[in-house]
Amino acid sequence: MVSARVLQLLVLACLVYALPARGDESHLVIVPQSPVLEIGTNFTATCMIINTAEVTADDLYWNLSKTTVPREQYTKINGSALSVTVPIIDEKPVWLFCLCKRVSSYFFLNEGKFIHGIYLTKGYQPGKPENLSCVALQEKRYISTTFSCKWEASGRQTPEVPTTYTLNVAVIPSSRTYNVSTPKNSAQVVFEDSFPNHMTLEVWVEAHNKLGKIQSEHLKEDAGWFVKTNPPSDVKIISENGFSTSLLMNWSHPILKVYVKLIYQIRYCPNGSQNWTYVPLSDTATDIQSFRLQNLQPDTVYVTQVRCKNEKKGHVYWSNWSSNATKRTPEDRPTSKPDLWRIITEVASINERRVQFICKDPVSANGRIRRFDIQIQDQPAKVKNGSSEWESITVNRSDSSPNQREITFLKQIELADKKSVKVSVMAVNSMGKSPEASLAISEKAQELAPVEELKVWPSGGQLWLEWKPPNNIRLSEYVVEWVSDDGRDWQREHRNTRHTAIKGNLEKFVCYNVSVYPIYSGWTGKPASLETFLEQGAPLKAPAIQVNGKPGRNEAELVWKHIPRREQQGFITNYTIFFTSGSEIHEITVPANTTSYTVRSLSGNTKYDTWLRASTIQGSAIGINHSFTTLKYAPGEMESIVVGVSLGFMFIVVMTMLLCVYKKDVIKENFWPRIPDPGESTIGNWSPDYPLKAETPKENCVSGISVLDVDVCDGKCVFEEDKASLPLKKDKYLSEEHSSGIGGSSCMSSPRQSVSDSDEGGDMADTTASTVQYSSVVAPSGYKGQTPSCQPQQAIFSRSESTQPLLDSEENPDMLLQEGSKQSQRLPRQPCFTHTAGNQDSINQLEMEQQKELEPLDFCPLEEDSEQTPTDGQSADWMPAASASSYMPQLGGYRPQ
Repeated sequence: MVSARVLQLLVLACLVYALPARGDESHLVIVPQSPVLEIGTNFTATCMIINTAEVTADDLYWNLSKTTVPREQYTKINGSALSVTVPIIDEKPVWLFCLCKRVSSYFFLNEGKFIHGIYLTKGYQPGKPENLSCVALQEKRYISTTFSCKWEASGRQTPEVPTTYTLNVAVIPSSRTYNVSTPKNSAQVVFEDSFPNHMTLEVWVEAHNKLGKIQSEHLKEDAGWFVKTNPPSDVKIISENGFSTSLLMNWSHPILKVYVKLIYQIRYCPNGSQNWTYVPLSDTATDIQSFRLQNLQPDTVYVTQVRCKNEKKGHVYWSNWSSNATKRTPEDRPTSKPDLWRIITEVASINERRVQFICKDPVSANGRIRRFDIQIQDQPAKVKNGSSEWESITVNRSDSSPNQREITFLKQIELADKKSVKVSVMAVNSMGKSPEASLAISEKAQELAPVEELKVWPSGGQLWLEWKPPNNIRLSEYVVEWVSDDGRDWQREHRNTRHTAIKGNLEKFVCYNVSVYPIYSGWTGKPASLETFLEQGAPLKAPAIQVNGKPGRNEAELVWKHIPRREQQGFITNYTIFFTSGSEIHEITVPANTTSYTVRSLSGNTKYDTWLRASTIQGSAIGINHSFTTLKYAPGEMESIVVGVSLGFMFIVVMTMLLCVYKKDVIKENFWPRIPDPGESTIGNWSPDYPLKAETPKENCVSGISVLDVDVCDGKCVFEEDKASLPLKKDKYLSEEHSSGIGGSSCMSSPRQSVSDSDEGGDMADTTASTVQYSSVVAPSGYKGQTPSCQPQQAIFSRSESTQPLLDSEENPDMLLQEGSKQSQRLPRQPCFTHTAGNQDSINQLEMEQQKELEPLDFCPLEEDSEQTPTDGQSADWMPAASASSYMPQLGGYRPQ
């Protein structure tokens, strides 16, 4: 240990003396100076104090950049030397500083002399170059003198410690060596004069940097081993009639054999395919210039290519493939059946099925199919000459579509009354006919059992199917059919198939109806079908929503149509109805099979905006807005109001009519008061001493029109008839408040209708303007109970108040008295009182008679003490000058006469 420490001190002393003289610039020195370090190793540096005794090794410390290194990593060599060991862990260069603590104020003045640092450069050792390969290319008819090599650089590098590569090429047996340096992983060496044919080349690469160097593996091969020639030239293909499955190939050598001996490789494929078929090397590993391709498909265009390389074993440099050479093989008779299928359409209106047949070219058509020979047989078959009768049809392929691989029969077979139908087809080309393909369709009621538990799902860009086979030993194969809006296609599967994928070209976002048909010895069974998508997406659009009819007051029926299948792009999971009136939005989700919905609980006379959202598992689409306004009144509400009001009005009218019928007396008394009849006036039926009995009016009399006939000489008769009733009448009339009508003692009447000119409710006593005074006849023959004289006496008139209009005779009492005295002498006796009432004809007759002649009336004396009015033959002195009124006073009051 002591000897090792002494050796270290000697090395450090040598390093110190080896350092250039720095004078008094610094008192600290670090060794080694500017080191290049390998990442992942430990580095040790030593700091020594020189030219000063102010500090010792105990006053030193280390900083790695700005971080102080812990003292556990320090090693004190002596009193003036301190070392430190640090790990090199990253690629970033850093500074390592040696510093000294302050020990005195003088140290502050010399602080810059007590610090020293070194820059640590980091890097990796160079990696060994690998996979060295070199090549010499052909130029024209010779080998190029440029020798190109490339390799793979291994290991890591840093910008501070880069790696340089040197390519070395030695020509043996000559001592000539070529080398070139490059920082890249490839380089070229140019030989002098010409390429060293038939000589040995040794090639290697050396990698080196500041941390070391290393060499690659040495390649030592014949110079021809590194040669890569051009591909064969002038490649030709010959097609020979009668050899429909072969083609003959010819080509030329790319280089002279004196330089390189070559072997060849051939590949071919049908035109448009990328699946190449390679001819075994054992068939072409010789120096040949032609080859016959066999086992090809007739009438098929093939693409062929050829390449070559040095025949030496282990040589890896094949030339590039030659340019394509194409040729079609000759035609041959079709060797496989055409693919026959059918389309069945149900015609419900006439209860029948229509079958349309489709046929594809045979897989091994071996030429262009020019026509199809079709035979159709109905079952039960028609028999002619002991054999079944077939209907023959020939369908020619149009020349305008020579590449068409599918043809549809134009003839349709109707299966209304036929139990079944059989069809056989043969494809024909220029060389002959194909084997026969047949298909049988049974009636619908007798179709054989379908497959069970069909499942269809997308996976890996394909549609996969799985099913359970039916239990029938006659099962021969399956037909898998897929139908979209753009067309249909099908494929055939073996009878043992349980799981398969559709091999046709399917599109995303397209709905396919996938069906599996079991085929029983040529007879088609019932299909099992499912709808599916290869990939689903969001709908392209949502249905347009609208209101069915007119919206109601609180509800509206919204209708829409299903999205076209092509625009669905997936299975619709649901529809969402949105409707809003203002800022609040309501939504209702309905199933996917719904096309209408009635929105309820709406507000009347309100405008609503509505739209529809259609959703799939991959997204949704929103339709356009539709606006509608609800009604102010619900349907039938206005009619109900009108009917209710009408019924109410009718009820009021009926009740009013019933009230008028049952309360007619009260209504009549209030609205049509009874107008007093002058003929029934108390004055006409009452006299103090000589009551008169009025004649009962006839039933057909006209109210208010009366004719009063009084015989003044028949006073006795009147008094005798009314004596008994007079007291009763007197009491009756005394109890009445008003007295109206014509007084019985007036003994005159006019055949004129009397009309009341005032209302019943008016005050008859006070209203003199509307009151008409009627005359009241007072007999002058004394008081009641006295026997009146039968001698004619002059009557005394007294006025009474009544609402009845005045009669002409009452308005002119003087004229009535004059004429009465004249006619009393010549008129016969008449009853005391007579009421004449009738229709308008009677009234008119009375008026005419009155106009012709107005006869005077005779009055009987009613009061004994009253003064008599003299007639023409009497003296005027007989009538008293003033006579007291002998009739009962009226309650209503009369105007004084």
